[in-house]
Amino acid sequence: MDKTYHFAIDLGATSGRTILATFDGKKVEMQEISRFKNPMIPINGHLYWNLPGIYHEVLLGLKKCGETLAEISPMARLATIGIDTWGCDVAFFNADGSLGGLPHCYRDSHTEGAVERFSKKVPKEKTYALTGIQFMDFNTLFQLDTMMSNNADAVKKADKILFIPDALAFMFTGNAVTEYTVASTSQMLNPNTGTLDEELLSAIGIPTNKFGKIVNPGETIGILSKDVQAYTGLGDVPVIAVAGHDTASAVIAVPTPDKNYAYLSCGTWSLLGVESEKPVITDKSRQYNFTNEGGIDGTTRLLKNICGLWLFERCRDEFKDAPTDVAELSALYLSSQCESIINPDDPAFAHPEVMTRAINSYCAQTRQEIPETPADYIRVIFRSLAKRYNEVLGMLREIAPVKIDRLHVIGGGSYNKYLMQLTADETGIPVVAGPGECTALGNILVQLRACGRVGDLNEMRNVAINSTETKNYLPKQS
Repeated sequence: MDKTYHFAIDLGATSGRTILATFDGKKVEMQEISRFKNPMIPINGHLYWNLPGIYHEVLLGLKKCGETLAEISPMARLATIGIDTWGCDVAFFNADGSLGGLPHCYRDSHTEGAVERFSKKVPKEKTYALTGIQFMDFNTLFQLDTMMSNNADAVKKADKILFIPDALAFMFTGNAVTEYTVASTSQMLNPNTGTLDEELLSAIGIPTNKFGKIVNPGETIGILSKDVQAYTGLGDVPVIAVAGHDTASAVIAVPTPDKNYAYLSCGTWSLLGVESEKPVITDKSRQYNFTNEGGIDGTTRLLKNICGLWLFERCRDEFKDAPTDVAELSALYLSSQCESIINPDDPAFAHPEVMTRAINSYCAQTRQEIPETPADYIRVIFRSLAKRYNEVLGMLREIAPVKIDRLHVIGGGSYNKYLMQLTADETGIPVVAGPGECTALGNILVQLRACGRVGDLNEMRNVAINSTETKNYLPKQS
């Protein structure tokens, strides 16, 4: 079978990358084309994303992709493009297609207390019953409610409100859509109807026609505009609506033949959950603040957000005289005996000015040993994350519709052997770590299905198994 070429745009909340993938009928091989930082931009007391900068970086990646294909063969052509990003945040576009300001970052403090403010309009019980989404101040519903309350021009004057992957697709093709999986993170989408909930949008004063038409993973959004074609040297390449939320893309590529597992997408955030055939919206799931986000083929990702390696990343930036290599820095875990434990999901760690200081304050307030060295902080973070994973896994087992025999860890954190072993020890079940590139692989798999190169989800998972390597961690016997 001939090889085909596909392009994944994979954007995280700290960095972005573009990837050229080839598929020979059995296995996907991926080559990183570009990587770039994606910092939060502080302006006048608020945090924003530099969307034009991200767009430019992706344009450069597309241009380099065209050059790479030309080196491979004069006949090599890009078949499709797909975009995945983080969820919740949105961009605003005017009627002429221009950007209506920079998008707010979900870590911006303007939404502090937003859940409680909105609950005065619609009770929390009803909002959860309509959406099945966990309550977090930065959910799109509360971001937009906050901006409307503040009379923000960007939202009031917007002709289109688009989630970040959809915003980029609009900038590349001129077609405005709302991809289902990323929309499901917003707390505005009703999983039973598959549409944005008019009652909730009415409560914040925004009509549903401000959003693009809802599309599912695998649908074609459009082709690259003439301007983009001219800049990149590429032809009229289709842009496919993949699972636009990065976690949804990652879960598609979990390399497993069965359903008796939980997944942990381990990166800046840790997202722990299972795949379910239908939403689980009950009093207990609301009590535990679990979320029901959209997956491929009508599945639901029943999961809970946990503050993940954000703690490690922030501390890493603050350390002095410590290894810069992530593996060497992580290995400092072995040289500490600090026994302090923090709650990674405590609001104190959401966006402190200094993360190490926030950890110190938490330990002091809870009368625990205060970390002193980089090794101490790393040990505290890794042990605390593993314990939190076990706590959330216990909640998940009470409400999950599947049996959980093992934990599949995907994303960059799967490379951290110390955290993986600690997680196996805490949960008492085998941990299957990898691949670290699950998000990009899931992005590519949906593109392949859109081209008719793979079939159902089982076939996609078989391709994932053929295309990846994993490492097993068994819990130590106590």
